[in-house]
Amino acid sequence: MTSRHEGLEFPVLPFSRLVGQGELKRVLEIAYVMPSIGGVLASGERGTAKSTTVRSFAQMMYGTLPVTLPINATDDRILGGWQIDALLRGEPKEMKGLLEEADQGVLYVDEVNLLDDHVVNIILDVVSTGLLVVQRDGLDHAGTPVSFTLVGTMNPEEGGLRPQLLDRFGLMVPVETELDTAVRRDILLTVLRFEEERRRAESSWLREGAAEDREHRSRIDAARSAAHDVLLSPRMAELCAQIAIDFEVSGHRGEIVMAQAARAVAALDGRFEVNARDVRAAAPYAVMHRRPEAAYGDAIGWELKDDELLDQIVNEVAAGERTYGRP
Repeated sequence: MTSRHEGLEFPVLPFSRLVGQGELKRVLEIAYVMPSIGGVLASGERGTAKSTTVRSFAQMMYGTLPVTLPINATDDRILGGWQIDALLRGEPKEMKGLLEEADQGVLYVDEVNLLDDHVVNIILDVVSTGLLVVQRDGLDHAGTPVSFTLVGTMNPEEGGLRPQLLDRFGLMVPVETELDTAVRRDILLTVLRFEEERRRAESSWLREGAAEDREHRSRIDAARSAAHDVLLSPRMAELCAQIAIDFEVSGHRGEIVMAQAARAVAALDGRFEVNARDVRAAAPYAVMHRRPEAAYGDAIGWELKDDELLDQIVNEVAAGERTYGRP
């Protein structure tokens, strides 16, 4: 049963009512503000509210739940194809695929690590090019413009993604079980409250949550409009490059994503120039899945020693004590 308040449905908690998962919520906002980042991968144990957070974010930003790609989706369901019933009647009609249905919204891929690699490649190609190319079964579409926020979630205990695919996700967030008793208590009480409130004919609690979501959405939309005017100075570009070097990131995608994410952080904070704190905030999510250990299948995460190294780089480069590429 789903209640309606001011024309909105509440199949999931309002984003403003979610407790915990601050990192995932922030990274979803960053990816929305700067779509060129290329999506978000959230990795963590079952039952840590990954799916709930993604759905609440989509509900807040788009007024609807995300388009969800099932693990067993066929190519024609993903890319588009012919309507079988119409074909049998001799009336060929095209059917949109899930990628096109997700246009201007969120494409959510739960358990992305269990998808066939070629399916993940198809999705990531569309994200990177912004074009959906379909040439199969008599269909020939050279390039349909498609734009969506890609969000994948996975449980690393069930297997990982190949490094080549990991690298294609712009940002990665490790999602962990909350260990603070007070936070876990608040999560429990919030879930129980939501189950009660969503069955009421009228709920001031949900209406207030929806109003807070609308205000939050306005701030995020304003940041998205302003993000491409945010300046990244040569010094801050140098900082991004130095972090990528010191963390042994392969290729150049790491620092590019880091720089774009830092611009989004600045825009969300209402500023028009990136500072070292913005780069510091964005860096872990841009580099953790691009380090050498990811290529060997080791657990991907972020530890205290990583924070210490990152702080050292930021402080030294910001103070002018290091120059590009030099220890």
